[in-house]
Amino acid sequence: MTGSDVALAPPDDDHEYIPPPPTRRGRRWGLVLALALGGALVLAAVLGVWVERQVYPSSGGAPVELTVPAGASVGQVASILEDHGVIGNGLLFRLYVRVKGSGPLHAGTYGLRKHERFSAVVAALSRPAPSVDRLTIPEGLTLVQIAERVGRLPGRSADRFLALARSGQVRSPYAAPNIAPDHALEGLLFPDTYEFNRTADELTILQRLIDGFDATAGQVGLDQAGTEVPLTPYQAVIVASMVEREAKVPEDRGLIARVIYNRLQKNLPLQVDATVVYALGGDRTRVLDQDLKVVSPYNTYLNKGLPPTPIASPGRAALTAALSPTPGPWLYYVVVEASGKHAFATTLDEQNRNIALAHQRGLR
Repeated sequence: MTGSDVALAPPDDDHEYIPPPPTRRGRRWGLVLALALGGALVLAAVLGVWVERQVYPSSGGAPVELTVPAGASVGQVASILEDHGVIGNGLLFRLYVRVKGSGPLHAGTYGLRKHERFSAVVAALSRPAPSVDRLTIPEGLTLVQIAERVGRLPGRSADRFLALARSGQVRSPYAAPNIAPDHALEGLLFPDTYEFNRTADELTILQRLIDGFDATAGQVGLDQAGTEVPLTPYQAVIVASMVEREAKVPEDRGLIARVIYNRLQKNLPLQVDATVVYALGGDRTRVLDQDLKVVSPYNTYLNKGLPPTPIASPGRAALTAALSPTPGPWLYYVVVEASGKHAFATTLDEQNRNIALAHQRGLR
């Protein structure tokens, strides 16, 4: 028998071999090893939770669409997520994935949210990308502009969508009964990010956008518009649409809504530039003096009161501002900061001073 053939069986084949019991030292080391392993697992779990919460203690920001390319490493995925604002620290995300033993992360196009928890991101990317079409409608688009977005989806037509929206075949419970079908859904399609099966047609998409508005309207209390402001729910949507188009920074929404209500109460023309832009087709970035003379029921320089319909699709914040305007006496506003921030005035003299400031800063 060679050295490599050393027998592990007992020398006496007539008796059963019973291995010796472990020594006290062996039992002690086994217990230490088990405790160490358990402690390491607990530490890893605690570290994973800590790492995740260092960046964003809570999740749920604006929707984000991003694409993870095939073959991307965890580091590359972390950089993509950080660049899109989904996570705040790519290095911590890589550490989190390593500690949690997560993966693999799949390639594809995903709909995530800014300021998202690491666990939610990993859970999403650990599943294959959905075979759906994603439609993003920003706040402040007109019906025609929304139709253009729908037309970018594979197999969908902007013309078919717009024809359906103007046919009267699909109605919103918030539409005024006397509005012509071609304008009946203006402002009543909710801006958001939607996912549709590849088989969803233009009619399905249209109904989904109407349902989105109806759900949000119920959440913000649009049905009770008359208790807060002296308008019908549909008129409140008209105000919200002007607020959406006029406000450039969030803190101005409630003040602009108040200016509109104050001018209505005093029977003054609203003089909202965004309504003139709508009257001219919605493709202007700046209103000129000659534009203010356009003959249209939407020209609030020539016509007192609200325009006939909304001029865009307002988001939740604009609807809320229209229902709960900021208290104040203002009657005028003008952009005076590069950020789009407005200055508000009660008298024409104050407004003229603000306009002079805007000219001085090259903003008019």
